[in-house]
Amino acid sequence: MAGLDNSTPIPEEILLHQQSCIVEIAYPGGERHHLSCEFLRVFTPSAEARGHGPGQEVLQYGKKDVQIQRIEPVGNYALRFVFSDGHDSGLYSWDLLHNLGKHRDELWQEYLLQLEKQGRSREAGPETTSQPATSCKKH
Repeated sequence: MAGLDNSTPIPEEILLHQQSCIVEIAYPGGERHHLSCEFLRVFTPSAEARGHGPGQEVLQYGKKDVQIQRIEPVGNYALRFVFSDGHDSGLYSWDLLHNLGKHRDELWQEYLLQLEKQGRSREAGPETTSQPATSCKKH
């Protein structure tokens, strides 16, 4: 089962910083990852975004101002994030969260290239349902 492998670090603390829209994940030994709400939303593991096989992925765009309204534990192996745009179907296993944290910068650069290639924007537009966040302070 995902996230229960002996080599997968299990978070010891998960903090949602509402004003900065950052989820901070702390691991034993001092490792910490800071993931933005937007990052977590665009890298959702849900079938809606990832499809059911290679080549079925759907680029997530217009999520710059999305917030996380709440974080729900799923058993002892994952989290469910409830986003302000209504998305809540992705289960973020411990191994996925750790991988996202370790490779955040590379993943983000690849995401920005994909947006550019497809002529999409991080900004919410008329075809998106993301509601602007008024309390997030982007740094």
